Amino acid sequence: MRIQHLDQTTRQNLLEDLLKRSPNQYGEYEQGVLEILDAVRKEKDKALFDYTEKFDHAKIDAETLRVTEEEIEEAYRLVDPDLVRIIRKALENIRAYHEKQRQYSWFDSRPDGTILGQKVTPLKRVGVYVPGGKAVYPSSVLMNIVPAKVAGVEEIVMVTPPGPNGKVAPNTLVAAREAGADVIYKVGGAQAVGALAYGTESIPKVDKIVGPGNIYVALAKKAVYGHVSIDAIAGPSEILVIADDSANPRYVAADLLSQAEHDELASAILVTTSETLAKEVSDQVETFVQELSRGEIIQKSLDRYGYILVAETMEEAIDTANEIASEHLEIQTRNPYEVMTKIRNAGAIFIGEYSSEPLGDYFAGPNHVLPTNGTAKFFSPLSVDDFIKKSSIISYSKDALYKVHEDIEAFAAAEQLTAHANSVKVRFEEE
Repeated sequence: MRIQHLDQTTRQNLLEDLLKRSPNQYGEYEQGVLEILDAVRKEKDKALFDYTEKFDHAKIDAETLRVTEEEIEEAYRLVDPDLVRIIRKALENIRAYHEKQRQYSWFDSRPDGTILGQKVTPLKRVGVYVPGGKAVYPSSVLMNIVPAKVAGVEEIVMVTPPGPNGKVAPNTLVAAREAGADVIYKVGGAQAVGALAYGTESIPKVDKIVGPGNIYVALAKKAVYGHVSIDAIAGPSEILVIADDSANPRYVAADLLSQAEHDELASAILVTTSETLAKEVSDQVETFVQELSRGEIIQKSLDRYGYILVAETMEEAIDTANEIASEHLEIQTRNPYEVMTKIRNAGAIFIGEYSSEPLGDYFAGPNHVLPTNGTAKFFSPLSVDDFIKKSSIISYSKDALYKVHEDIEAFAAAEQLTAHANSVKVRFEEE
């Protein structure tokens, strides 16, 4: 991995480099995505079937679009029972964590007859996109469905691309059943996003679409925002490790590569105050790349977006981490909790040398759907909050309104909205 001394120029060049990975930079794909969405809006099921045959090389129709109970039962026979057991253990942790995020309606009544409050209502129908193709991610199934179930969503509609045989990966089906998906459709890509956003003869329109996908899925979600809500525009995976000379270079290198193996656009960055550690981590990375099965992808990722930055002070390292606002942030220092208190921007923070990033991906409980490409400065991980909406409650008695009606009328008059003022005034015109 390239080693650079951290200064203002290095930091600025790095930030500009990382921004190239944003889905917002891939405008050349947008027209194709818009054409797919337009076809789905107009032709509905027919467009889904045609695009599935074109892109996934699978023939589906109205009879085979929906995953059947028999297919789910077959999936359980094909999946290793040990994996089912592990999925259930992870599910328990994920559910327990998200249960703590639940919000409840509240009401505040006062002696003057005023009642104010907030009504919390789960979304009625949510669409969950699950990637297929080259890799299968049952962990993403759990992370997207569980918070929706905890929130109380009435219907969870899952879409995922089929293989050429017209079937969905067994691991995906088992995870979906365990997590609580209500219905699963064999369709992926931008066409699946369009179906969820607009509705077709077979797939109902949803209120919100969540879940990761490739650039076409990301751009499709961006395009349909407004017709439906979305979670976020997900970019490539990324990890940043803050470490000092107390860190284990082998652990740091292994953790950096855990994200670099996702794809060639993934980013892996070490910011350290130790030049010795920097060199040791670089050496360990070279060794691992030769050993790991996805070494070619890892190497391309590191060549493009892998950095080891040597900082003069820990404060400088922390400032850089806050500026990058990484999806995953590990702290491997002598005083990791002290460093953690100074972190403002990160999707998920892993504290200490035994809190490796895959712990969050699979098992600990916090959601692994996280803000990327610097959006951790203003976005949060997927949570129960993403599957609820809030309504304000206002109730005034006549006496309560009488005390303030002149103030309201004066405020409305100041904005030259006489109908607003009149709406209050008519209630007291006989007095």
